[in-house]
Amino acid sequence: MAELVLAGPQYRQSGTIRLRIARGGFGTVQDPDLRVNGTELVAGDREIPLNGTTCRELAAAVGIDAGGAEDLYKNGSGVGLDEVLGVDAQAVHYIAECFVRGHEALTRLAPDSTPVLWPEHFDVGVTLDEVNYGVSLGDDYLDEPYAYAGPWNTRQGSFWNAPFGAARPMQQLPDVADLHDFFVQARDRAAADDPRHP
Repeated sequence: MAELVLAGPQYRQSGTIRLRIARGGFGTVQDPDLRVNGTELVAGDREIPLNGTTCRELAAAVGIDAGGAEDLYKNGSGVGLDEVLGVDAQAVHYIAECFVRGHEALTRLAPDSTPVLWPEHFDVGVTLDEVNYGVSLGDDYLDEPYAYAGPWNTRQGSFWNAPFGAARPMQQLPDVADLHDFFVQARDRAAADDPRHP
C-alpha cells in the first residue's frame, strides 16, 4: 500500500515519495490525498477495506493508477499490483503503534525536523548531523520492529552493534521515553565516537 498506492502515485503527481505518520496508520504528504487508517484506505469521505483486494483495485477505486516510483530505487516491497492483500488487524495495530511511538520520539529528538515514512524500506526517520535515526518494522538485518541510529561514517565501540550503526528491538523500548533515550544516547555516542573529531 505505502509503495504502490500512496507513494508511487504521489511521486508521479507531486514529485515526492515521502509519506507521513498519521494516527492509526500513514498517508501522503501531497496529492493525491490518501491515507491508510487501520485496515482501510481513506480517500476523502470514502473508506475502502484493504483485506481481500489488490493494490490495482484499490487505486482504481480512488481514481489513480497503482505502481511504484519507477527508476527511483531498486528494492521495494516485492508485492505485485494484482497480489491479493491479506491484512491482519492485530499486526496493523502494532505497526501503527510502533510508528506513532517512533514519530513522537523522533520529534522530541529533532523538533525542527519532520519525520518521514520512507515507502521503499517502510521505516520512519530523520537525519541529524550525518546520522540517520528511525524505526524500522524489520528487514534482513532483524526480522522484528527495531529502532536504529545509522551514522554516515562508521563508528566503533560497544554501542554500535549493527552493520549500519546501532539497533535495539522495539520490545526493549516499550514507551516513547525509552525510545527517545535510545536516540539521545545514539546522538551522544555518535559525536563522542566520531573518528573525524578525536
